[in-house]
Amino acid sequence: MALSDIDLATLHENRLEQRWHYGLPNSHHIYHQHHYHHVGFSAMTRLCLERNLQRKVQPDHNGNCLARGRSRENANAIDSSSSGGGRRRRSGTWPRTRSLNAPSPVQQFGPCGRIMKNSAMVMQIQDPASQRLTWYKPPLTVLVIKKVSDASVLAPFVYLVDWLLQEKNMVVWVESAVLEGVQLNENVRFKAIRDKLVTFKDGRDDLTDRIDFIVCLGGDGTLLYASLLFQQSVPPVMAFHLGSLGFLTPFRFDNFEEQLTSVLEGHAALTLRSRLRCVMHRRSDRKHEAKTLEADLDGEARPAANSILVLNEVVIDRGPSPYLSNIDLFLDGKYITSVQGDGLIVSTPTGSTAYAAAAGASMIHPSVPAIMVTPICPHSLSFRPIVVPAGVELKISVSPESRNTSWVSFDGRNRQELFHGDSLRVTTSIYPVPCICAQDQISDWFASLVDGLHWNVRKRQKCLDELSDLTASGSEDTLDEIENMKLYDV
Repeated sequence: MALSDIDLATLHENRLEQRWHYGLPNSHHIYHQHHYHHVGFSAMTRLCLERNLQRKVQPDHNGNCLARGRSRENANAIDSSSSGGGRRRRSGTWPRTRSLNAPSPVQQFGPCGRIMKNSAMVMQIQDPASQRLTWYKPPLTVLVIKKVSDASVLAPFVYLVDWLLQEKNMVVWVESAVLEGVQLNENVRFKAIRDKLVTFKDGRDDLTDRIDFIVCLGGDGTLLYASLLFQQSVPPVMAFHLGSLGFLTPFRFDNFEEQLTSVLEGHAALTLRSRLRCVMHRRSDRKHEAKTLEADLDGEARPAANSILVLNEVVIDRGPSPYLSNIDLFLDGKYITSVQGDGLIVSTPTGSTAYAAAAGASMIHPSVPAIMVTPICPHSLSFRPIVVPAGVELKISVSPESRNTSWVSFDGRNRQELFHGDSLRVTTSIYPVPCICAQDQISDWFASLVDGLHWNVRKRQKCLDELSDLTASGSEDTLDEIENMKLYDV
């Protein structure tokens, strides 16, 4: 069986039973024998094991103890494998207080969208390639996000909004700043539908549980903006490539009616793009005034929040200071290293193809549960980018010996200063961004690598053809003459 097909919950139960059997001989009747001598475990460990097994194991009709959700044959196989051999020595601290696995993402996206349950579903662990969208009630509200200050997006925006209103009878939401565009208001077709649109203002209106579906028109920035708007559950996102790079926007607008109809009918694959939960902890309870304010797309300023979810990366840099950054890095409370250089990038797998790739990091598929840590121009020849499990918590703080403070930005926004004594804690959020695939997870990602970054694009090497090589060399000797010369030399 492939490792990706293993039921992790069942594996946990198996290991729990094995640890029990190693310390408890004759443990086939754990529900009837509780007073024998327990070898190898302390009283507290025995109590924890017994409680966990009582929750995980239930007797069948014959009185045999079988793990829940597991067949008798599997249970017998576990018994036979664990009873053989000697006791195994424990390594490290057990049980762990923190899981190395990523937190399980929520299965519901907005009021209507969720992952379809199918035969590939194993407990709460599902093969990422089999993740598909389903609607348990028809989506009624759609948020359309368009690229700002781009005249080429105006016509597709009007066609899309008109089609959603007239053909699909959906309630269309747009940002209020979009309606203020001069060129858009001069469009005759848009004037007829303007009053039918529902508007919101970023930073003032809460869109939680109001939007069933999101459509992005533009570049990758529109998807990052959608992530910013929804700091908890995110509705399914369908992104059309009308920008410059288009790494996160797999759909083409040519046949948008057919593609949107297919998605609204529930025929779509999903890529769950994990996000990072970033929490700023100040040295004291007093709040520092932010020295810089983020300039939003609507031109208004909004101070950075204390906790924010990012889709690409959080960047800690030296700001305007001429000195090196001196940043301490901790992992699950343990000191790892100090970063001396221009800064540090903590990115998601989605962000591994953004700033991190420019800083020399590897590119990670968005379905891989991981966090990437990449130094920016480190003053060390041996400081390479590293990948850590998605379940850990990173703590970043300014080193006490640092000559200057640091600056933090979240997906290129909400830039604020990190003072001495402050710390930033980063871990994987349980709220991913469900992005709809044009084809599937694998095809979309590698297509974006080739189209957006020209990954491994080069001229093909010509095959080795002896006859063509001889012709190219200008020699008039035939193959027979060459063979005769070889025999003569011998």
